[in-house]
Amino acid sequence: MHARNTNFFTRAHIKTKRLPDDNPKLRVYIGNHCMISSQKQAKRPKTSSKMTTSKMHIMMFPWFAFGHMTPFLHLANRLAERGHMVSFLLPNKALIRLGAQSLHPDLITFYPLTVPAAEGVPLGAETTADVPCESHVLLGGAFDATRGQVEALMASLAPDFVLHDFSHWLPEISSRLGVKSVAYLACSVSCVSLSIVPRREEESPVRIRLRPHEIQEGQGMYGDNLKGVVPFGERLYKSIASSEAISLRTCSEIEGKAVEYFRNQWKKPVLLSGLCLPDAGRSGILDPKWAGWLTKFKPSTVVYCALGSETVLPKAQFQELLLGFESTGLPFLAILKPPNGSSSVEEALPDGFGARTNGRGIVHDGWVQQTLILNHPSVGCFVSHGGFSSMLESLMSDTEIVILPHMPEQILNARFMADELKVAVEVERQPGGWVPKESLCKAIKSVMDKDSELGSGVRSKHSEYREMLSKKGLMSSYIDKFIEDLRALKAKS
Repeated sequence: MHARNTNFFTRAHIKTKRLPDDNPKLRVYIGNHCMISSQKQAKRPKTSSKMTTSKMHIMMFPWFAFGHMTPFLHLANRLAERGHMVSFLLPNKALIRLGAQSLHPDLITFYPLTVPAAEGVPLGAETTADVPCESHVLLGGAFDATRGQVEALMASLAPDFVLHDFSHWLPEISSRLGVKSVAYLACSVSCVSLSIVPRREEESPVRIRLRPHEIQEGQGMYGDNLKGVVPFGERLYKSIASSEAISLRTCSEIEGKAVEYFRNQWKKPVLLSGLCLPDAGRSGILDPKWAGWLTKFKPSTVVYCALGSETVLPKAQFQELLLGFESTGLPFLAILKPPNGSSSVEEALPDGFGARTNGRGIVHDGWVQQTLILNHPSVGCFVSHGGFSSMLESLMSDTEIVILPHMPEQILNARFMADELKVAVEVERQPGGWVPKESLCKAIKSVMDKDSELGSGVRSKHSEYREMLSKKGLMSSYIDKFIEDLRALKAKS
């Protein structure tokens, strides 16, 4: 394959060690059991007509970012719900956060990986949440260094499929071991189709674009200009190109044109999983701390803000956004990480901010039950960073949607929601990325003001999509078809 310009904008604890150099095998410890797996192609059991209709075994190996691992786990829950077995590979630290989200521990087994050190990455870092945004691409070195562990596990477990995204080297291993590889894209296909396609001269049906200064600001963030680093665009392109099929976390109702364009571009099976969002009814009970505070306010009046676990703002921008929330006059709950140079959100608050917003505003650093908060009757507006998961959650909620993107991919997601679907408002940013408090306040008021013409149009389109996507049985039918397509792929020699 020619090189391309792809610039884009537990239950089981495992230790691995190599035996003496004269022994070409790897010893893999799984729980209290020890298995020896050769580096040569593993022999897979012969299949019978009865086995072709049996339950499947799927291995999952997502990129070491919670925005990737979490959607993979949501899909794993849907597959396990239908009796299929999932082996989920992830960094050791990620198990603490993701393990509790498994709804079927009898069928979903986590295999924590030891993440080696990598150049340019802080010692002990295992996920993108552990490193600054500009260093995310450098984590790829540590991600790639788990290859030996992944290969040993695949040889030992002999799954039917492996679902992956940024491990461009994985399809070669799976092919050798007789395991079918499927590239699972948990991001917007409308955004990916703008660049990660073989024939870019064919115009995409998606009209969203980055502005010139946004392209310039984003250069280098995905590793395109770094020597010795595999850029994210190249990772994704090669992963798709060398896999036997592509699966997309979307549905035709919102990205139908982009799906068909992507399918025609790649000329290989494209499977749709639907949105694969967590079910609010199975997410437990909202923490009394938040439930009690939210209940103090009238329905649909609280502004909820969450900019993702990886967004760390400069202190000046952090304070400017808080002043923007304050100026709306509305109650707000802002989930933000401490800004650069601060050890806590409290010490970074603007002067007098706490006293002025006492009783109607909270700034919190930590994980919250987002699905349950979005479904609380007092919450009326969701200000998000434009991550694809948050985008889908907001689309399925009854809240107004304001998007404050930070990275190029998030900007494209914001444009898709605001300009294509017309269900959201994007906060205006100045060249250089600065967001004035006036811009944030204006965007929030434009959707919260019942007399706003813009807000009225956005609410109408949002209601239309939410009703369509909430249709009983729709998302279940996508998972059923996804499984059916996997079976068809498995049946191919």
